[in-house]
Amino acid sequence: MKRIMLFLGTNIAIIIVLGTVLRLLGVDRLLEADGGALNYQSLLIFAAVFGMGGSFLSLAISKWMAKRAMGVKIIETPSHEGEQWLLDTVSRQAQAAGIGMPEVGVYDSPQVNAFATGMSRNNALVAVSTGLMRTMTRDEVEAVLAHEVSHVRNGDMVTLALIQGVVNTFVIFFARIIGHFVDRVVFKNERGHGPGFWIVTIIAEIVLAVLASVIVMWFSRQREFRADAGAAELSSRESMIAALQRLGGTPPAEDLPDQMEAFGISGRIARGGLKRWFMSHPPIEERIAALRKD
Repeated sequence: MKRIMLFLGTNIAIIIVLGTVLRLLGVDRLLEADGGALNYQSLLIFAAVFGMGGSFLSLAISKWMAKRAMGVKIIETPSHEGEQWLLDTVSRQAQAAGIGMPEVGVYDSPQVNAFATGMSRNNALVAVSTGLMRTMTRDEVEAVLAHEVSHVRNGDMVTLALIQGVVNTFVIFFARIIGHFVDRVVFKNERGHGPGFWIVTIIAEIVLAVLASVIVMWFSRQREFRADAGAAELSSRESMIAALQRLGGTPPAEDLPDQMEAFGISGRIARGGLKRWFMSHPPIEERIAALRKD
């Protein structure tokens, strides 16, 4: 319930902020002055503000959201040797990767997972679950940390937000064009927009968003391969393979909220069919095969 309320609250706040931006820009009407034709310039600005703006605002507050949604305890003053080891390991890897020292945290979950998020390479968060710390050896944990540090070095969070923002912009833009066309041609509404516009627009947004998510998830899978390769460089290939094998022997992690799932080391598994197109992570065996081939 806490996660749901936090998600709803932040999204409502984002909508209010973006709506205010649109009013300040004078883009609060999508139709021409006579109420007939679409104003494509205003529509494109509207779509870009909500598409790109929503994506990057979500990225900007991603650390704050992650800490509260997952109950991440940030390690500032280590309370035991294990926390000191986590800090030292991430510090060494960040220095080798040429990025600023991320915040390091631990969250309470029995599932084996870890994630990285943040607005930039020098302002990131790397967190691991207590389940991962209990299940993996230190060499394997080190490889997982290196995987997350590689995500930060590669700028994956920003790139994913950019791709998601562009996709959202096109979905919002074309859904309203489709809704306007149906409202005029099918429902014969000549001025303003009737219920048909809003119903068709919502349906078109859902269909286009599903199709567009195939692109976003494809990129997400490719970045996992790159982060695995980066982990092999920052730790060792053998340790990363061992960590993936360990992940393959545990239930798929589902402890992260949907909007953060792509940032985790582990994701939901779909073995085949259309579901495979919507996976944020490649199958473990493919990740291992890619590491062994390099």
